[in-house]
Amino acid sequence: MIDADACPRKVMEIIRKAQGEYGYDLVIVSSFNHRHSVEGEGVHHVYVGDEEQAADLAIINRTLPCDIVVTQDWGLAAVIIGKGARALDPNGRVFTESKIDFLLEERHLKAKHRRGGGRTKGPTARTKENDHRFTQAFLSLLNEA
Repeated sequence: MIDADACPRKVMEIIRKAQGEYGYDLVIVSSFNHRHSVEGEGVHHVYVGDEEQAADLAIINRTLPCDIVVTQDWGLAAVIIGKGARALDPNGRVFTESKIDFLLEERHLKAKHRRGGGRTKGPTARTKENDHRFTQAFLSLLNEA
């Protein structure tokens, strides 16, 4: 399942290509403001409203313990892990129970810093190394499943 509102196109291509080899159903969840060109057999689009957290709630409600969810949202990843499913980000970081608390604390501290007028760095430009790390992590999770 893909949290698609902020998912890079290249990541969707990698997932779609692996789908041909592994034969899983692919669920792409996004707000109706984001249309995606990924089509084909076994591809299901779930469009939600543009309300805050609408895509996250749709993903949470559809996730089963055997699922793999691709998301940049650390909070969503924590819930997915709690449901017994696997989660990874578009750069290939696999979220685990042992690391998610630290990430959520980091997110909280950065948000607190920004509310106080501070600035934090945004994401760096995507590289081929990001694509390679994602591919390796995603295929590893597929092989475990």
